[in-house]
Amino acid sequence: MASTSRTPTRRGRGRGKGRGRGGRGDGSSSLPPPPSTLPLIIEEFFIVVYEDPLVKKALPKKFADYLDGQEPAKVYLRAADCGPRLWTVEVLFDGQGRMYLDKGWENFAIAHGVDFGCFVHFKYEGDDVLTVKVFDGTMCRKYYYSDDDDTDDESDDDVKPCIHPL
Repeated sequence: MASTSRTPTRRGRGRGKGRGRGGRGDGSSSLPPPPSTLPLIIEEFFIVVYEDPLVKKALPKKFADYLDGQEPAKVYLRAADCGPRLWTVEVLFDGQGRMYLDKGWENFAIAHGVDFGCFVHFKYEGDDVLTVKVFDGTMCRKYYYSDDDDTDDESDDDVKPCIHPL
């Protein structure tokens, strides 16, 4: 009996030379540039509330670095899904590159139910505006809406909480 040898065959796509995952087949690399050559873009970040939720809050140093030497005296917080109101919050810098939300943060935190164990997500919108989402200790987002069209920054002393829909 004569034995025949079978040559294994490839199945599927990618039979061209030099065409592995994501390859273009022309020998060039499809890998992204190394991280050191990418621009630093910090548009979103979060903080976890481990201590008193009403005292000043430190923001990530990378976000302060992203501002590239600009040290705004205040930022404007907008609660996602809570109307157009902007909450004015003063900002402190400690001289070592750390940035803190200070006066005005307490009112925002009270109105939006920021408490121990909350995750607070920030998205930088430009022009010193941060959109904020609050997640409770169960990692579920707190949804709020406002029946107040008040956009007057001077009214921050009168804490008018957003209304929880549930």
